[in-house]
Amino acid sequence: MDNLLELIKGQMGDGLIDQLTHQIGGGARREQTAVATDGIINTLIGALAKNVTSQDGARNLDHALQRDHDGSLLDNIGDFLQGNVREEQRRTTNGAGILNHLLGNRQSGVVDMISRMSGLDQSKTGNLMTTLAPIVMGMLGKQKRQNNLDAGGIMNLLTNSVQRERRDPGNPLIDMATRFLDADGDGSALDDIAGNLLGNLFGGRR
Repeated sequence: MDNLLELIKGQMGDGLIDQLTHQIGGGARREQTAVATDGIINTLIGALAKNVTSQDGARNLDHALQRDHDGSLLDNIGDFLQGNVREEQRRTTNGAGILNHLLGNRQSGVVDMISRMSGLDQSKTGNLMTTLAPIVMGMLGKQKRQNNLDAGGIMNLLTNSVQRERRDPGNPLIDMATRFLDADGDGSALDDIAGNLLGNLFGGRR
């Protein structure tokens, strides 16, 4: 079975990172955008995998993909980044709505975590997350369509992708993301994760 994280990262070529850096503006450096993008993608995939651990969650995601995310967005990412969105794509490209559903009250904590990791300020990180959320959903929807996945197939794709990445010592980000999403959200979890992991891994990238 395909690894969803690898598929999405394959979509995020150098040209797209440059576009994202230009879009968030304000003196953002390309390296910061690349690090933040990696962290955001891992966190969103972790959140999706967490949401489908229940049958209701898997069914709801399946319905959302069927209705709004068929993967066609990936064919015109340049138009999407430039704000050229057709009226019928409003739900597909509603990054804020996707983040609210996936992360809920943890969204500000994720923004803080990614900002510490990348060196981007929180407003740029938030804008980048809003932009990337529809792209992540688009890739998941594309896999559903191409492989004729039902709710169980989507759950397996997400769960297997996260498990494979957690076994990969070259990708500590997915472990960071799942640890944060599993924490109780009282604020101390973020400090612990930042102290134990982010400083060691990314301190030199500021």
